[in-house]
Amino acid sequence: MSDTQALIQEKKELINKMLEMQQKFIELEHEKGISGKDYYASKDGLLATYRQEYMDMANRVVDLAHEIVGSARNF
Repeated sequence: MSDTQALIQEKKELINKMLEMQQKFIELEHEKGISGKDYYASKDGLLATYRQEYMDMANRVVDLAHEIVGSARNF
C-alpha cells in the first residue's frame, strides 16, 4: 500500500467512526434529549468525551485531506 493509499484509508476509517459517533449521539438525543448543559459539561457516558474526540477526528480528516492532495492548511 502506498503512502497516499494509507492516508486515504485512515481518512475513510475516521469518517466512518465519526458517522458512528453521530448515530449514537442522535439515538441518545431521541431517547433522552440533550440539554446544552449535557452537551458541554457532561461527565458521564458518550457525552463526556464526545465533543473533544469528534473535533480531534474532524481536524485529522482535514489534515489528511490536505496531505493527500499536497496542499497546506492555513490557520
